[in-house]
Amino acid sequence: MIDAIVAWDEDVLLYFQENIRTDWLSPIMKGISFLGHKGIFWIALCLVLLIFKKTRRLGIISSMSLALSFLVNNVMLKSIVGRVRPYEVVSGLQRVGNAETDTSFPSGHTACAFAVTVAFFFGCSILWPKIVLAVIAVLTPFSRIYLGVHYPTDVIVAMFTGTLCAVAMYFLFIFIEKKVRQRKQEKSDEKALTG
Repeated sequence: MIDAIVAWDEDVLLYFQENIRTDWLSPIMKGISFLGHKGIFWIALCLVLLIFKKTRRLGIISSMSLALSFLVNNVMLKSIVGRVRPYEVVSGLQRVGNAETDTSFPSGHTACAFAVTVAFFFGCSILWPKIVLAVIAVLTPFSRIYLGVHYPTDVIVAMFTGTLCAVAMYFLFIFIEKKVRQRKQEKSDEKALTG
């Protein structure tokens, strides 16, 4: 089973290299991938949301999702699995752009993109930012495979873990929010009784 998955991973990467890569598309894929470099785009987005009172709640949920995704994917799973980048081991595969300095599994770029995007789907009522982020989130794993820096299974798992992180943090935030409201109501009730 594992051999079949590894063979499929390699076949998809080589298919991308031979049939999808073009001179005009490569700079676009590099640009999309660059958005996720060290999570800078996603961190900046979360910080902007935290600044304004109107978007602070969404900023907190997004930041919590991003932080958990980083811990789960970049700190834990990458260290545990330690998968070598595909361009180092897949015969005939050439990467587009610079070499990566960390391990391959799972894709941190993809996990961050999905964590923040899913948080937006939970916490944002406006449609257009959700569409923009969904497009970026979907193109991110595509770009990582296109550039030859991740196996397809790296990005599939990262989509799943990033989504799970967002779901977990959203429900944790709702739980905390509810407890805070209850505590405020209790204090208000106590004040009314003693006042």
